[in-house]
Amino acid sequence: MLKKTSILLLLLAISLQTFAWGPTGHRVVGQIANSYLSGKAKRNIRKILGTESVAISSNWADFIKSDTSYKYLDSWHYINIKAGLNNTEFTNYLNNDKGTDAYTKLNFLIGELKKKELSIEQKRMYLRLLIHIAGDIHQPMHVSRAEDLGGNRIKAFWFSDATNLHALWDDKIIEFQKLSYTEYATSINHASKEQRREWQKQPMTQWFFESYQIANKLYADIKQPEPRLTFRYNFDNIDTLNQQLLKGGIRLAGLLNEIFG
Repeated sequence: MLKKTSILLLLLAISLQTFAWGPTGHRVVGQIANSYLSGKAKRNIRKILGTESVAISSNWADFIKSDTSYKYLDSWHYINIKAGLNNTEFTNYLNNDKGTDAYTKLNFLIGELKKKELSIEQKRMYLRLLIHIAGDIHQPMHVSRAEDLGGNRIKAFWFSDATNLHALWDDKIIEFQKLSYTEYATSINHASKEQRREWQKQPMTQWFFESYQIANKLYADIKQPEPRLTFRYNFDNIDTLNQQLLKGGIRLAGLLNEIFG
């Protein structure tokens, strides 16, 4: 009985690693992306999603986890990479990646959505997944380490609530801002044309490497077992979090315009 319980707990812990940005964070990314879509991309996306907005569709890939027939998608949400790689080593790793992870599957989804012969049902599923995973990889703990399940085993307190490093970046800090997803998107969506152009032209490997670098810093900042994190942690990290949400939305718009525009 104990062995079965241990296995169930391990499976639960592994499944926790697949969540990135809570519903608010994903919707912020989707809302920002929608504001930079070309007219043609908007029309083509509307043919696939109908009345479902990019922001609302961004959470489908997490909500569908209640259906065990979609269990195979769990590893699509993240990538585990050992610590200490420089940009060249990291990029070489991704360029030779043959695993089932966020990098390989994001590339797969882009390729599939460019095909003309896909059914509308396939297009809808793949589009929802692409929107979600493009957001996922900008949550730094989704480009992190296998040994602690992407920060799920790094325990901490957020004010008086027990949590972990992964959950903290999923939604604890985001929800602390007390904004709806539309308010949040409006409050941070102020990138210049030059910034948007620069972020969108960067290769996808750079998107992953940025999150990897941030994740390494976040690990280093947890200097004691189960620290109590409060206002100072928010103050020190909110600019980084907001920039990741903003970059995620702008880069997602670039992908969608490339595919559908």
